[in-house]
Order: sequence, then structure tokens, then C-alpha cells
Amino acid sequence: MRKCVIDIGTNTFNLLIAEHTPEELKIVYSSKRGVALGMGGITKGVITEDAMFRAIEALIEFEIKIKKFEVADVRLIATAAVREASNSLAFLELVKKEVGRDVLIIDGKQEAKFIFQGVSMCCDFQSESMIMDIGGGSTEFIRANQNGIGDLISLKIGVSRLYQTFSCSDPFTKSDVEKIESYIENESKGFFLNKNVECLIGSSGTFETFYELIHKKRYPFSTETMELEVQPFMESLDDLIFSTQDERNQNEFIIPIRKKMAPFAAVKTRWVLQQLNVKRVLISPFSLKEGALSE
Repeated sequence: MRKCVIDIGTNTFNLLIAEHTPEELKIVYSSKRGVALGMGGITKGVITEDAMFRAIEALIEFEIKIKKFEVADVRLIATAAVREASNSLAFLELVKKEVGRDVLIIDGKQEAKFIFQGVSMCCDFQSESMIMDIGGGSTEFIRANQNGIGDLISLKIGVSRLYQTFSCSDPFTKSDVEKIESYIENESKGFFLNKNVECLIGSSGTFETFYELIHKKRYPFSTETMELEVQPFMESLDDLIFSTQDERNQNEFIIPIRKKMAPFAAVKTRWVLQQLNVKRVLISPFSLKEGALSE
């Protein structure tokens, strides 16, 4: 039976249509659309009217694919932008009216669990690992090994939230970076202290952009993890942190919705790498939507 999950993210809406059996997840179709649902509202706890319009437009576009592939089971899952919005009910009612679908709002803990389930489909956790999923409103961290989840947390340090919280120079100054790092450290509430982790696993999305920036080629379509060498990765993050807006605008490997927020993602990722002192960095092609679909 064909199933579908739409991940209603703070920045990006992700559509996944697949056939799931106990043996494998066969992807039939996948697509993403930059919606910026949290733009103008994530720090105020609202979804703006413009953002709602963009969301409905994207969901209607996804409906065409859902009907084309004759999907029997469809789930719409909303994360930080919707769960934190004071007008979330109005958004749910609008989706029901315009698209005819119900939306499930999940908390940060459930979001992290879905991410773990997705990553588990392509990672065997041979060593103590930390999964990192960079979202627009939140970022999830899951410490895991072969025995399963050891610890998890959802932090309000998403790139859209950081972008709308800080007014930074172009390019970033060292002072800008220090302010962002201080904010992240405060929000992390000591989660990274005394974490003995050998491997950082980036969950698709932004980490695929990191791969493309290093290798100057598109991220390969695969169900296998890809590895990034730690030192070249750190150097690439430094370059991205101190890049100009014009440089990012001209870079074909940064998708439009990430061009403004990429330095914030780089600051956050570099800070995490420094806290954990990992020896390996992997990229998982699977994340929340695969984990949710596997249930």
C-alpha cells in the first residue's frame, strides 16, 4: 500500500510517497518546497497570513501528486511553527477547508523520535552517535547507539528563529558569531556536557547542502549514508559563516530559502562539533518523514 507523509516544517514542506514493507522502504516520489511558514512569526508565536497562503499553495500542489500516485494513506505532520503558534487552530481549519486534510501537531519529543526512526532505517549505530536535525524553528538532538535512544532533546534554536532573533552584519563579524553561540549554549541547558560521542549524524536537509558546498556537486540520490571528513567540513563551515549574502545568492548549491539563513546553520553546527569533539560525520538521507511513514 502506498503511504504519504507531508512534513510541515517551519522553513520547508517535504512530501514523501513510498511503499513500506517490513523489508524495505521503496520511495515512489519525494519533493520539497520552501514555504517559510515561520517567517515573520516564529519569534512571536504566530503564523502570518502570507505564510498561511504559501502553505496552502504548497499543499494544493502536493495534492496533485498524491492523487496522481493514488496514495491510500496520507499523513500531514506539523512541527515547531504550528505547535508554537497562538493561531494554530486557524491554520488547521484553513488546511481542512482548502485541502481537505487533517494535520497532526507533534511536540519536540515526538519529532525527535520520528527522526530517530527515520535515521535508523539507514544507520546501524556501530558507535555512540548524536543525530542532529536542523529545522527552522527547532533543532533536535538524539544520542543513540545499537541499543536505541540514550537521550534526546528538542531545542528552540532553529535557523529561522535565529535569523529573526539576531540582526547581524554582512558578512558576520566575530561578535555576531559569539552572540549566536552564547544564545545556543544558553538554550542547550547543558545537554552537551560530558557527552562521549564518536559520530555526528546529520539528518538530510541542511546537511545535504553542506555536502554540496564541499564537493561542488549535487547530493546523490541514495538510501545509504554519506561521510564528510571532519577537517574539510569544519573549514567549509568557517567559509559559510563569514560568506556574504551576495556570495550565497550566486552559489548554485544553496537553495533559495537557505541563502539568508545558511550562516546561522553553520555557526550552530560548528558549535556542536566543537562541544562533542566527534571523529566522524555522517549524513543520513532519511529523517522525520521516513520515520513517520514507517509506523
